[in-house]
Amino acid sequence: MPSPGESISEVEIAEWLVADGDYVEKDQVIAEIDSDKATLELPAEVAGVITLKAEEGDTVGVGEVVCLIDTEAEAPAKKEAPKKEEAPAAKEEKPAAKVAEKKEAVAEAPQSSGEKNYADGHASPAAKKKMAEEGVSASQIQGSGKNGRITKQDVISAMAAGFPTESAAGWGGTRDTEHKKMSSLRRKVAERLVGVKNETAMLTTFNEVNMKPIMDMRSKYKEVFKENHGVGLGFMSFFTKAVTEALNMFPTVNAQIDGNEMVTHNYADIGIAVSSPKGLMVPVVRNAEQMSLAEIEAEIKRLAIKARDGKITIDEMQGGTFTITNGGVFGSMMSTPIINPPQSAILGMHNIVERPMAVNGEVQILPMMYLALSYDHRIIDGKESVSFLVKVKEMLENPEHMIFGGKSPAEVLLGL
Repeated sequence: MPSPGESISEVEIAEWLVADGDYVEKDQVIAEIDSDKATLELPAEVAGVITLKAEEGDTVGVGEVVCLIDTEAEAPAKKEAPKKEEAPAAKEEKPAAKVAEKKEAVAEAPQSSGEKNYADGHASPAAKKKMAEEGVSASQIQGSGKNGRITKQDVISAMAAGFPTESAAGWGGTRDTEHKKMSSLRRKVAERLVGVKNETAMLTTFNEVNMKPIMDMRSKYKEVFKENHGVGLGFMSFFTKAVTEALNMFPTVNAQIDGNEMVTHNYADIGIAVSSPKGLMVPVVRNAEQMSLAEIEAEIKRLAIKARDGKITIDEMQGGTFTITNGGVFGSMMSTPIINPPQSAILGMHNIVERPMAVNGEVQILPMMYLALSYDHRIIDGKESVSFLVKVKEMLENPEHMIFGGKSPAEVLLGL
């Protein structure tokens, strides 16, 4: 077992993608392994016949032997050549009318159902196990492998895209229970979250923001923005930019505790919490303070796709200085997000709801969002946390302030 990254001493065999006695090629992916930070692939170092020495679900240390590969074994003969030779003979034996009739039947079969037949390809062992866990049938998955073979990644991608599964049809009416071992990633997340509650003086402050200015800007420029930059203009880039500007004004919110020292950062690596088939992951946008809105959108999209597909690396999830989480996409109205250690603060976004608001003595219906900032009170005082959140609110309600370092164009012009 190779080392998947610094500070990781053991991993868990999540899936064997080959069976005992199979012939494997060099660099072929033979297993998926779960560390406490990410799911990684294990490639074969040489070609030969494999003998498995560990079971799925086993926890193994870095450097332990998990399989043996017999390099002296001969590769199995390929069967493609005989098939090509048999094809003409088969055609000669059958009358032309029958061959034409068979071709016509094959061509019409998928059309009769009105849908593509996705079940033609066989599922890999890992894919079968994943489909059984998720209650998904092969007919719901389009295989991307050879001859339509369904891979585990096909199942994960289909689940992320969303479709009604067999398990969602309703209760089965039984009293059965199921025991399932928590993944290494899930166990580590649980351990870290409980540690935060026990080891930090966590407090949450709230505010609300009028989203109309940003919504109006998006409506006006989203088409030309996408044409020029190739990515959509979402809310997350505005929030990330507002956060980086506010962190520059209140650097303690961007700091962390290291023993008896407080470590401040002259950069803003923003973690974006995303939901993936494996659970909660927090990929990091590096040096977000130097990025434009388009660059932030492109990087968030890249990282979110990798997290969804299970291809995110450990390095892409380490070293964040501040985190943003968006429970609003699931309908959350308000929550108290938990700090992502060793960081000292996290911003929670929520859903946008039209509410009556008093504006200059008049009632207006405005799209409002609640914001929540959880912070470690050991190094961040109430004044700093509240002022930070107010500054984020001000920049979101006046997006042009983000361009001028948190100041209005007039203040910049006047040198204030």
